[in-house]
Amino acid sequence: MLRHLIPVFAFFPTVAHAEPLYVRAGRLIDPEAGQVLSAQVLQIEDGRVVAVRADGALPAGAKVVDWSAFTVLPGLIDCHVHLADVEQSNNVAEPLLHSAMEIGFIGARNAKKTLMAGFTSVHDVGSFRAYADVELRNAINRGDVPGPRVSAVGAYVTIPGGGGEVTGFSPDVSVPGDMRAGVVTDTADVTRKVNALFQNGVDSIKLIATGAVLAQGTEPGQIELSGEMMKAAVDVARQRGSWVTAHAHGAAGIRLALQSGVKAIEHASLIDDEGIALAKAKGAWLDMDIYNGDFIAEVGKRDGWPADMLRKNDETTEAQRAGFRKAVRAGVKLSYGTDAGVFPHGLNARQFRYMVRFGMTPMQAIQSATTVAAELLGWSKDVGAVSPGHYADMIAVEGDPLSDVTVLERVVHVMKGGEVVK
Repeated sequence: MLRHLIPVFAFFPTVAHAEPLYVRAGRLIDPEAGQVLSAQVLQIEDGRVVAVRADGALPAGAKVVDWSAFTVLPGLIDCHVHLADVEQSNNVAEPLLHSAMEIGFIGARNAKKTLMAGFTSVHDVGSFRAYADVELRNAINRGDVPGPRVSAVGAYVTIPGGGGEVTGFSPDVSVPGDMRAGVVTDTADVTRKVNALFQNGVDSIKLIATGAVLAQGTEPGQIELSGEMMKAAVDVARQRGSWVTAHAHGAAGIRLALQSGVKAIEHASLIDDEGIALAKAKGAWLDMDIYNGDFIAEVGKRDGWPADMLRKNDETTEAQRAGFRKAVRAGVKLSYGTDAGVFPHGLNARQFRYMVRFGMTPMQAIQSATTVAAELLGWSKDVGAVSPGHYADMIAVEGDPLSDVTVLERVVHVMKGGEVVK
């Protein structure tokens, strides 16, 4: 049964206030202007910011959230998460051990952890159970479960046995059909499957352009989707007023995906100078999970993850970080994406320190998770900033993240749509 498409503004439920709400901020980080303001007050009505000004006298009896002891900034955005799925383990068949119903509850738990960590918006780039992310998005929007605003892709568009498939188990094991909703064999199949994804309510499309580090039987440098197949997906998405991101590790696959018109590249682990220049020329985003490699190396070795996964991680981690540093210097648009779900949800902010270590200023790292990420998602008018007109999505932290970006790993308060949720 087809799911009904939801109007875009339905993705942003608000909390209606009978009277204005005022938030006092001791320090306010404004990523749009790249500056910090002291002693500010934000006026919120119907879940949106309507005014920002120097703190001062407020109306008698005003409803006030006093964050004057904290640094306040927009709610953070992670452009690469997997909420509606099991976390990575040493068992390649783990996704087959959980029912679709159980995945729904797991997704709800992960969504709450993510929100409590200060990430009020996410791009969920796929789960093995088709449309699990779509249903989670809808449940959050209805108020059934707490969680961030979600942009969902529904399923991985991948070749048979490719980087978006459950692989590594006995060949006589049958994989459920809902785990293969995005498996494609040719260009016509891509057009058909991508249209079906949109008909079932997805926001954007995720292509698996190359092999994957964490899928057995695939190699990161190997191209899996042809340029014609990727262009077919891009064409359908454009017709639908949407866009496409591509999982691509290898340099040739990255170039092919960019030439095919994708808006963003996930991972970009083995990107070369030509790929960086092409991304810059096309105004594409790179979404590089440069924390992830250390987690895989440490926990994967400790817990006995498959040897080929650990080998591929070793071959890509430092190369990815070198490419990230080059991309920063080149001025490529770099969005904040972590691949949460490989590591535990709620630890998303650990990547900030890596982004600073590998070339960004703290302000650039914050912008990558606010204004830059919002632009990638097409949500700049609603999230990623706290200027008038934006949703009142914001966090409060102790200390100064511009001096020590790791304070973002310890979010004290979270507001979403004018409601304090932490």
